[in-house]
Amino acid sequence: MIVDTHVHFWDPRSLRYPWLEQIPVLARPFLPDDYLTATSGLPIEKIVVVECDCDRAVCGRELEYFERLTESERRIAGIVAFVDLTRGNDVERAVATVARSPKVKGIRHNIQGEAPGFCLQPSFVAGVRSVGEHGLVFDVCVTHDQLGDVTELVSLCPDTRFVLDHCAKPAIRDLSREPWGLDLARLAERENVVACKISGLLTEADHRRWRAEDVLPYAMHAADCFGTTRVMYGSDWPVLTLAGEYLDWLDLTQRVTSAWSDVDRSAFYRDNAVRVYGL
Repeated sequence: MIVDTHVHFWDPRSLRYPWLEQIPVLARPFLPDDYLTATSGLPIEKIVVVECDCDRAVCGRELEYFERLTESERRIAGIVAFVDLTRGNDVERAVATVARSPKVKGIRHNIQGEAPGFCLQPSFVAGVRSVGEHGLVFDVCVTHDQLGDVTELVSLCPDTRFVLDHCAKPAIRDLSREPWGLDLARLAERENVVACKISGLLTEADHRRWRAEDVLPYAMHAADCFGTTRVMYGSDWPVLTLAGEYLDWLDLTQRVTSAWSDVDRSAFYRDNAVRVYGL
């Protein structure tokens, strides 16, 4: 059985997603029925839905939208919701409000695309600490060049549990592994980084010409750094569709785990997610 820890659902007819306006092929509704079609015949037991960086002016409505989806898509076992962690004195109240939703298991405020030092500003650090105080996980979405800042953030928030998304988006298009590889290993030394999602790597490769051999070393290095008890499967659907089909990614992760024991494979595809997110 599989727990997919990184799925996005959006409907631009209801909420605005500014970043989608730059990617026309994704600028349409992607809904549970579409996911069902993409994963037809696969043993997807549970889904964790992750915030989709909608217009900040309506971000509160995104959580309401996800909660409505759970009424028809019963496999949605967890939600990683957005909270603006730069809100200063309002952060604690905002996190507390979101934490009241029983499906919310984590918070994400993208660090990717922000200036150096963004996640180290006092208001953001306070917000991440508040996430931990409310028993939630903080999902970290960054690019490889931001790992230094993230490692410092993790050290500043020892009581918050962190999940790293997409292996910190290494520069696969350039086939560059360093300093990403060393920086990832340093981050993995922090015990409160409780998991790394092996996800999102196909879209960091050349969308049209990627080969499994280009991507596998990055996934395998992440697994080596974090170990089989701290890695989780995620599809990053539908962003994944920019570079391939759902089965392309699933097949690649099966190559990563082909020599693992049944226990370790179950941990990667299901058990670690259930434990980390409290599903």
